[in-house]
Amino acid sequence: MAKTKNSVAEYRNYYLPYDFPVLLLSGEHWKISSVPSGHLHFHNCFEIGLCHSESGYMEFIDTKTPLYFKEGDVTCVPRNIPHTTYSSPGAESRWSYLFIDQKELFKNISPSLVRGYNLSLSDYSEYKHIFSRAQYPRIYELTTAVIRELEEQKPHYKTSAMGLLLSLCIELHRAQSENSSAQAATEAKHTSENAMVISPVLDYMEDHYAEQFDMDSLADLCRLSPTHFRRLFNSIMGASPLEFLNTMRIEKACNLLRSTEYSVLNISEMVGFRSVSSFNRHFMDIMQTTPRSYRNETLTEKESHDKMSIVEYKGWTAPER
Repeated sequence: MAKTKNSVAEYRNYYLPYDFPVLLLSGEHWKISSVPSGHLHFHNCFEIGLCHSESGYMEFIDTKTPLYFKEGDVTCVPRNIPHTTYSSPGAESRWSYLFIDQKELFKNISPSLVRGYNLSLSDYSEYKHIFSRAQYPRIYELTTAVIRELEEQKPHYKTSAMGLLLSLCIELHRAQSENSSAQAATEAKHTSENAMVISPVLDYMEDHYAEQFDMDSLADLCRLSPTHFRRLFNSIMGASPLEFLNTMRIEKACNLLRSTEYSVLNISEMVGFRSVSSFNRHFMDIMQTTPRSYRNETLTEKESHDKMSIVEYKGWTAPER
């Protein structure tokens, strides 16, 4: 039976810069309450968390027993996996979070490595989400090193952080490989056991948004009929598959407009629109401005922060209270 809309959660869309698709959320204010939020959430990129203090629990869409975490633990959650985190009774755990797009981040470092290993870490039959400092000291050390580089921002910090993140993702890959019960089971199962039913479609859209494909063909990824798929997708995401795809394309276009000098025509083609007129029309509908005006705006740090989440599903761009 399909999950109801309330049980599926909110989609959190994070803006990751085109040239360095990494976002760090850290500081004394990033604390998690002991009161469960009452709903799950999922996001458009890979999440790595570091618990600095206290303890608590993580829940996923199909887990019967919450997973326990404590100070020093590193957590990892692939994109499009519904989950929630809350602290132990009476406590407020403090965290730092890294959000990354491994495919884009590492594509120029070692393409053969990226092809040889699934650094998105989403295809394991028995996924491990929490890594203790005692059992996985290397993962802890690399995570803290990345956070330190991004916080201090010394000369060449992006290059240093990229190398550290590559090492970290390889360590996580190794840990997941060790945790997997059998390679045959991994290959036979295309999504994590924690993935909701439309996760394969969200993953496919994220990887192929610039291509042309039939929306009904996406139903096969979920092993659903086209009619059932469209109805279920709309009930979860609050938009049709095509509407969601076009919004994703506009979000990618905003990223390119902010961080590159490509022409509007080139960007429209890069994100999958067949004509610049169609691109301009969808951009205006979603952003309430034209692509050229958007690019020409001088955004203050506050305005830029406010526009991080373009798909407005209560995007988590500030600490939850």
